[in-house]
Amino acid sequence: MLKFFFMLLMILIFNFMNSSFWMVQMMLFLLSFMFIFMNYFSNYFMSVSYFLGCDLISYGLVLLSMWICSLMLLASESVYSSNNYKSLFVFNILMLLMLLLLSFSTMNLFLFYLFFEGSLIPTMFLVLGWGYQPERLQAGLYLLFYTLLASLPMMIGIFYIYNDLGSMNFYFLSKNFYFYNLLYLVMIFAFLVKMPMYLVHLWLPKAHVEAPVSGSMILAGIMLKLGGYGLLRVLSFLSLLGMKFNSFWVSISLVGGVVVSLMCLRQSDLKALVAYSSVAHMGIVLSGLMTMTYWGFCGSYTLMIAHGLCSSGLFCLVNITYERLGSRSLLINKGLLNFMPSMALWWFLLSAGNMAAPPTLNLLGEISLLNSIVSWSSLTMLMIAFLSFFSAAYTLYLYSYSQHGKLYSGIYSVSGGYMREYLLLFLHWFPLNLLILKSDSCLLWI
Repeated sequence: MLKFFFMLLMILIFNFMNSSFWMVQMMLFLLSFMFIFMNYFSNYFMSVSYFLGCDLISYGLVLLSMWICSLMLLASESVYSSNNYKSLFVFNILMLLMLLLLSFSTMNLFLFYLFFEGSLIPTMFLVLGWGYQPERLQAGLYLLFYTLLASLPMMIGIFYIYNDLGSMNFYFLSKNFYFYNLLYLVMIFAFLVKMPMYLVHLWLPKAHVEAPVSGSMILAGIMLKLGGYGLLRVLSFLSLLGMKFNSFWVSISLVGGVVVSLMCLRQSDLKALVAYSSVAHMGIVLSGLMTMTYWGFCGSYTLMIAHGLCSSGLFCLVNITYERLGSRSLLINKGLLNFMPSMALWWFLLSAGNMAAPPTLNLLGEISLLNSIVSWSSLTMLMIAFLSFFSAAYTLYLYSYSQHGKLYSGIYSVSGGYMREYLLLFLHWFPLNLLILKSDSCLLWI
């Protein structure tokens, strides 16, 4: 794993050469493809170098991080064309990718915590530095304080475990079981905020709406997955306490998912709608995870990767129309079928992914999550039915309101997309539908 880290360091040096924006982006694609060919489809940590290793959970999420970061540069052409501190912007993204690569591939719980917190800083700089509205300051503070307040107790919990065991290695930790209620709470809570669980989700819509397109892509694509990844790692040694308390989180997530879906149905801001739909999807991921069943673990991992690609693609689409019309309001973004006819196909394909239509990876994730949650308790059926129904409802609302209707009179012409934008959307949608063919790697890893 260190070789990828050093390659990233070299790309970081290249960044400060003159007009290297697209070269860095190509190098990141090259890095992604090299990583694809490594094929770490294993239950055990492979390619162990110093404190870094890679098993299948890490493999999927590191690959997703590299992929989304290369697409972030492809989406942020406006930063390049307006020369808005572009080398600093690329530096920020590369630092973020480096921290994500380290946090997903480290085998040490404390170092995971360190990089998990570190990834907050470049994200905050993205929101504060390249965001659109003045409210981004408030969004940045929300992002910082929600995450910091929740994860400081976790550090004390980590020190307690280290004092008890003398090791922080995930492999050794999974052989132990704890019965200490407070430890369970402090270890879990940081990840619940990061997911985010309903009730502690308020930082997410704010951060999304104020962030630039690259900030939204990384937030939806990767940052929410840090919470799910952390839970997958720590639940292995907190499983006995999980049996005691997890029903609480499952019920909050399912009810919260339905409430958030209803909130989606009355959003007039396109970006806020996609952001809230992330909360609803993460609610069902969290419920599946907390059942601690085989289906639940595999389904949550699958849906995390699917949601990362799908949600990121929707944010790109919203940004494409925002760059043309100067607004994200649904009252102005109407009748886009007339304005950008060829973009309507991509709206349809990614909306279909968002409501888990076949053959997307979202479908596979949701089916296995439904299996796990319903087999855990049949009482959850009602909430899951509502969640699935409203998920389709707000996605259709997003699609039909934006594509159909009377064209806003301020728009005069017909606008085609750029080649770059079609490539960007294709690279989101294609892996999302291709991965269903390799679903054994998502579902057969324990």
